Amino acid sequence: MPHDHHDHDHPHTLLPPDPALRVKALETILTEKGLIHPAALDAIIDTYEHKIGPRNGARVVARAWSDPEFLQALRDNATKILDEMGYSGRQGEHMVVVENTAQTHNMVVCTLCSCYPWPLLGIPPGWYKSDAYRARAVREPRAVLADFGVALPEGTAVRVWDSTAEIRYLVLPMRPEGSEGLGEEALMELVTRDSMIGTGLAQAPV
Repeated sequence: MPHDHHDHDHPHTLLPPDPALRVKALETILTEKGLIHPAALDAIIDTYEHKIGPRNGARVVARAWSDPEFLQALRDNATKILDEMGYSGRQGEHMVVVENTAQTHNMVVCTLCSCYPWPLLGIPPGWYKSDAYRARAVREPRAVLADFGVALPEGTAVRVWDSTAEIRYLVLPMRPEGSEGLGEEALMELVTRDSMIGTGLAQAPV
């Protein structure tokens, strides 16, 4: 499937392999060239990390759990619905929602780069961009899930979705038992970032 980066001889391959070092190196180069301003970059990071974070995605999941018509609309055209909610824009232009069930557990990865739905989940975690996760998620998804503390029933199939520059995915985790009767705000508290990537499960209500 197509990705953001196809040319493996691109200069970015010469940067350090650790994602954090690569980001720092790129930031330094772009700052020295006057292409970005550190204060503006900090403001952007703060917005996605603290004001957006996974809250937008959690609101979508909570509403889907409690509103069958909204859930069906997501199935039919997630991009349109999310755009109407204001959760679109760069890194979230084309969205597909995949639902976890007792029979199938979904997990998202981007094998060639780090495509990620920023408007819904905020800044991608470091492990999502790591070479280890990107390689192992496809080869041994159950082992990766085990590393995250997720043990699925033997009969549950695991389906891995490879994000691209054209399509990004949001996992709709299964609604936890005991959450019946909870309002949207309370349901949002049960939704974790990892559960919307597929490397975690929704939390049980206290």
